[in-house]
Amino acid sequence: MLKATAKPKLKRKMQANRPAEIEEPSIAKPFERVIAIVYDGMLILALLFLVGTVLTVIGTLLTMQTGTDSAQAQSLPTWYQNFIMTPSFILTLVGFYGLFWRRGGQTLGMQTWRLKTVNNTGHLLTWGQSFKRILAACLMPLLCGIIGSLIGGSRAVLLLSAFFGLMFNYIFCLFNSRGLAVQDMISNTITLKMPKVAQEGLWSGFRNRKKNK
Repeated sequence: MLKATAKPKLKRKMQANRPAEIEEPSIAKPFERVIAIVYDGMLILALLFLVGTVLTVIGTLLTMQTGTDSAQAQSLPTWYQNFIMTPSFILTLVGFYGLFWRRGGQTLGMQTWRLKTVNNTGHLLTWGQSFKRILAACLMPLLCGIIGSLIGGSRAVLLLSAFFGLMFNYIFCLFNSRGLAVQDMISNTITLKMPKVAQEGLWSGFRNRKKNK
């Protein structure tokens, strides 16, 4: 009687000690990718606001005469906005994604959803590949924004059209046989959903990257 009850206990113990089946990385789903962008967007907006504030103060001191009341307030010169501020905003965006993609393949928002961006060989992106991917992601929003401005002409239509272009990048995943987004195909990169067992912390990725140099 004791032997009969011991066998089920031994069997359950063996099953408990058996290693779990290893989960493989998979193509990230559109919804998870969009949510990660929303997470990162809040941080990016804060960075852009900081950069814009600093550049506005510098531009005001260098190019304008400050008045004593609001009636004397002036706007920054067009050349300063187009050739100083706009490139600075673009470099901030490229630097944000490029730094995180190069170091660990994950931004803060991507880490929350266990997403990781790599190139078509499975390695972390270079600066050139990061820049190419960002340009590819901006292609459809830019084209849709231009079309919207030609049709409607107002800023609201332009922004709405650009937003539709951004969403199109991820809606495209639903119709692609491999589940790739537009920027994945153009830049030869891919965003993966990592299994929990293989998930590496963001700062661990930074440290490991430094050790391998």
